[in-house]
Amino acid sequence: MLKIRQLQKQRQEQAASGASDAATKVPAAQLRLQKDITELDLPPSIATEFADPSDLFHFKLHLKPQQGYYVGGTFDFSVEISQNFPIEAPKIKCLNRIYHPNIDIDGNVCLNILRNEWSPALNLNSVIIGLNFLFSEPNPNDPLNKDAANVLVRSQKRFAENVLYSMRGGSVDKIYYDNVIH
Repeated sequence: MLKIRQLQKQRQEQAASGASDAATKVPAAQLRLQKDITELDLPPSIATEFADPSDLFHFKLHLKPQQGYYVGGTFDFSVEISQNFPIEAPKIKCLNRIYHPNIDIDGNVCLNILRNEWSPALNLNSVIIGLNFLFSEPNPNDPLNKDAANVLVRSQKRFAENVLYSMRGGSVDKIYYDNVIH
């Protein structure tokens, strides 16, 4: 009983002085991120990997498309969440060099909900599903790799051949890509 009164007195003193226990406060971004991660509803073809389980702000995604041009490949992404989440969109980068209209050779990803259409109402699940959608339906109208987008528009057959060849570690237009077929 005495300890409870001492704790109450300490809290009252801290409140009166404007001080707070920083160790007990959890940043809003972390609370939202914990909620988003808890509510992830991903298909078995998408896996998350947390190198440090206490750091939810940095993790990897492993994506294995089940339909479209990229079936048979495994694609790895780094995901970085800022302390301003959900005000700021997550930063996602492809760790494999791949031939894709919406992913450049440096791994930058062009997905509308990660840029101009980001809203704090969106959650992590919607971002990951959107990323997965890029593999079943590449968007040639908003490309980072303009050459791949042009090939997709001109000849879907040629695009499919380029994707398959590049996924095996081949080169397209003198650019070598990573072997992502495992």
